[in-house]
Amino acid sequence: MKTPHGDVKTPVFMTVGTKASVKSLDGEDLDEVGAPIILANNYHLYLRPGLKVIKKVGGVHKLMNWSKPMLTDSGGFQVFSLDKTQGGPGVKIDSKGVEFRSHLDGSLHKFTPQVAVESQRVIGADIIMVLDQCAEDKASKSTHKLAIKRTLDWSKQALEFWQDHKKISAYGNYQALFAIVQGGRHLDLRKSAAEDLIQLPFDGYAVGGETVGYNMKESRKIMTFMSDVLPKNKPRYAMGLGRDPQDIIDAVMAGFDMFDCVGPTRLARNGALFHGELVVKNGKPKFDSKFDKARLRIGSKKYATDLSPIQKNCGCPTCTAGYSRAYLYHLYKQKELSYYRFATRHNLWVLNNLIKQLRQLILDSKIKE
Repeated sequence: MKTPHGDVKTPVFMTVGTKASVKSLDGEDLDEVGAPIILANNYHLYLRPGLKVIKKVGGVHKLMNWSKPMLTDSGGFQVFSLDKTQGGPGVKIDSKGVEFRSHLDGSLHKFTPQVAVESQRVIGADIIMVLDQCAEDKASKSTHKLAIKRTLDWSKQALEFWQDHKKISAYGNYQALFAIVQGGRHLDLRKSAAEDLIQLPFDGYAVGGETVGYNMKESRKIMTFMSDVLPKNKPRYAMGLGRDPQDIIDAVMAGFDMFDCVGPTRLARNGALFHGELVVKNGKPKFDSKFDKARLRIGSKKYATDLSPIQKNCGCPTCTAGYSRAYLYHLYKQKELSYYRFATRHNLWVLNNLIKQLRQLILDSKIKE
């Protein structure tokens, strides 16, 4: 993918920097772990530091001193999820958009398809997402149908607004606009939603919803099904997927190109460090590990005097610098801030290296969809 801030090779894992910050890391760390693109969130940046501040400094890239590509989510998922988790009064949805209260101070706001695009124009991301309506997996099929209809209507409005503003950010750079396919676990609804959206000239298509990334059994089923529905010449984005290395492999094998998840960084902060290696048997790749879910639990007492690295021959900045399991155990137990940086760098390097290996296997025709 070519963007104003550089090219992005796919498949790609997008490191999550929700509030224009990847927790515990700076730009140099992200370069070291091989992060080619990061993801920020429109909802959070819209509320804080706010669009006036972001526009005054010249966009989010300048704000955080990040010179590589960025994608922003519209914030639709956060509108629904944060209101619920904060015990809010419930969002109000109509054909024009969604009204919600800030989880920070309770102030009232409204996202319309146009507002969502305009705020992302001010943020200045290279890839922006349309406003969509989410529905819980357990919701009725009629509820999912309504969410799909609203998402399609909002997508058309967002597309028109984007085109009217010459498809560029507030700073004159081209912004790619992606649509989002909803439908929950209902494959027939996913198909009809996608067929309507691909008639419109979006730059890429995402598959969203509660299932994706959280229930990998269902995620695999949905992605495999959608592989034959979505265009092959445009990026396919599985939203919220990538908690574990095997998840990435499964998504790539299903023909998807882009993934993001807070899981790898959150797991690192909570003592779960990726450990394993990519193996290919009969053309099928797998992340092989002796640990459950490929996670070494650094908080275990058995590592208190273990001077070996997290993983032998690991090329991450933490392991190559010589930091041992014993030291990481000590830092973790003491809740030292440096632990979060060491651990996060490791997990992100493992995922980015895995993606790099998968990309090479594809180029060498050693694995296929």
